[in-house]
Amino acid sequence: MTENEKAARNKKVMKAIMWIVLLVLFICFIAPFILVVINVFKTKADITTDPLSLIGKHGFTLKNFPEAMKKMNFWQVFTNSAIITIISTVLTILVSSMASFVLVRNQKWFACTLLFSAMIASMVIPFQVLMVPLVSVYGGTLGVLNHRLTLILMHTGFSVSMATFMFHGAIHTNIPLDLEEAALIDGCSRWQTFWKIVFPLLKPTVATVAIIDAMAFWNDYLLPSLVLTKKELYTIPIATQAFYGTYSTDIGLVMAALLLAMLPILILYVFLQRFIVEGVTSGAVKG
Repeated sequence: MTENEKAARNKKVMKAIMWIVLLVLFICFIAPFILVVINVFKTKADITTDPLSLIGKHGFTLKNFPEAMKKMNFWQVFTNSAIITIISTVLTILVSSMASFVLVRNQKWFACTLLFSAMIASMVIPFQVLMVPLVSVYGGTLGVLNHRLTLILMHTGFSVSMATFMFHGAIHTNIPLDLEEAALIDGCSRWQTFWKIVFPLLKPTVATVAIIDAMAFWNDYLLPSLVLTKKELYTIPIATQAFYGTYSTDIGLVMAALLLAMLPILILYVFLQRFIVEGVTSGAVKG
């Protein structure tokens, strides 16, 4: 066997191993979702006795969905989650993109360097460290808990650093300064240059930040549970706790609630996923 044949054989073996590993990882990640989809159409007894069967002994049922929606007051909590997620995501994109533009184009300013460094450093601070003082200050001192606006501003504040980091890399790497200079020569102000020239070129990064932050805001349980204690303000993750009793839990209703909770963000991901890799890698290499 020649060296070229050995190299080709080793390449095929490595490729086969890679595909096997990827297949195993895919199955591990997708298995919980498949179990939810399978069991959501079963009765509680069928889920308990045989959760892996495609159809339970009592047959196919859709009763879990209307019961789950009624018990968790679905449309109200869905509206709360949608309002909080959409506004928080839009604010994060607007604030971080504009901040990144200023930071990139004024790197010689010590204040910009210091601010960007502080934002990067803040990304390593876990939320659990800030949890108790956050609730103490906003609840005990300021008394502004149980408001959607409070949660929206908190979500935005915690997510701006990462979004700014991504926009900073995208602007620095992918947007030539010549474009902005040409726009200024043609009579555009700095404000017009950003919105008409720079921001449209950030579409992949905008899509990436949107899907990452929207998923985080939509699925977040800890922060909303600390800020929102009134039932009429509950988001979907908090409302799903209504299905967990002290002595028993209706697994069928839980599965239906989980599926209803994940569908909107799953649809958003399907529409935006083609931008994610492009947006994540757009600022990875500095020019």
